[in-house]
Amino acid sequence: MPTLVMKFGGTSVANLDRIARASKRVAREVANGFDVIVIVSAMSGKTNELVGWVSDTSHLYDAREYDAVVSSGENVTAGLMALRLQEMGIPARSWQGWQVPVKTTGVHSAARIEEIPSDNINGKFAEGMKVAVVAGFQGIADDGRITTLGRGGSDTTAVAFAAAFEAERCDIYTDVDGVYTTDPRISDKARKLDKIAFEEMLELASLGAKVLQTRSVELAMRYKVKLRVLSSFEEYDPEAGTLVCDEEEIMEQNAVSGVAYQRDEAKMTLISVADRPGIATAIFTPLAEAGVNVDMIVQNISEEGRTDMTFSCPVDQVARAEKAMQEAKNKGDINFHDIVADTDVAKVSIVGIGMRSQTGIAAKMFDVLSKEGINIKVITTSEIKISVLIDRKYMELAVQALHDAFELEKA
Repeated sequence: MPTLVMKFGGTSVANLDRIARASKRVAREVANGFDVIVIVSAMSGKTNELVGWVSDTSHLYDAREYDAVVSSGENVTAGLMALRLQEMGIPARSWQGWQVPVKTTGVHSAARIEEIPSDNINGKFAEGMKVAVVAGFQGIADDGRITTLGRGGSDTTAVAFAAAFEAERCDIYTDVDGVYTTDPRISDKARKLDKIAFEEMLELASLGAKVLQTRSVELAMRYKVKLRVLSSFEEYDPEAGTLVCDEEEIMEQNAVSGVAYQRDEAKMTLISVADRPGIATAIFTPLAEAGVNVDMIVQNISEEGRTDMTFSCPVDQVARAEKAMQEAKNKGDINFHDIVADTDVAKVSIVGIGMRSQTGIAAKMFDVLSKEGINIKVITTSEIKISVLIDRKYMELAVQALHDAFELEKA
């Protein structure tokens, strides 16, 4: 039998009624002739509750016990869905990560999947099991301890299973009905895309689109796993949702496919840094070691051997970045006059594989923002992306203006 992977997020399994609804979708795919691997998240809100229990119990907690506690939410969902499917007359059983086994690195709360042997589940399929309900987000390290994959890890689990079992497709069921040209809460002209290329989805995910976890898209692109994003709350439609696929499968390639944004950004500038070989390493190594997620980087023109270095990072990492820079200065690794943080900025980006072959996209973007009176603080580009840092108060205006200018409401 061909294999299909179906993943249900927390809102899709938030209570027994929703688990029953999701089970009906699984039953339909069994009737269509698939052996089904279902990846489930914890019920909505349960992971936060478990994390809270850990924090309330132990301030400096053992990360191994954290994983043991937090992974239990998915185990409950998997067992309940298996029971529901059995009540419907479908041969199903639940699987925890260690039973598969999902082999991971030993980095607790941020493990990475290394291998998913298919023998155990395929053996049960051969014996007549039709559905394997697998607890997402979790695995097992070489030392036998339970690990978790980090927030959004169930998406990664689903794609990894689809790759390991050479599944026909991986369907991600969530609370939205697909991938949109931008956030529908900001622009009422946002349009659902029928198809989007892996590279575009990866950029959108990394730029703030919350539909899919970034690591899951990376895996899908690497192993050519077809992803379909669907809503758990819409009526069944085999053509619904958005298909994330190879660029070659998309007939028409628009210059821009989507507008993404990240609201809580900060711009930090080191004033008057020595302009010498190795200065970038001296700055960004301490930031990396401090866990600061640096994004956009701009170095100004040098004057008399001194320069300014600007970078962006999440606003909640500003204090960490300031501390790392001050410590590096105190050690004598770097010397700067001052560090200035602007915590009231946002990043707005346009993404599209059509940028590779069409000119004038950047000029048009900058012209649109200029006509709206929006000043650009920092610019970065890649082959299929242009990002700008602007004042946060103009973020929604910029998203709407760019969506209109590139006519993304049109198919």
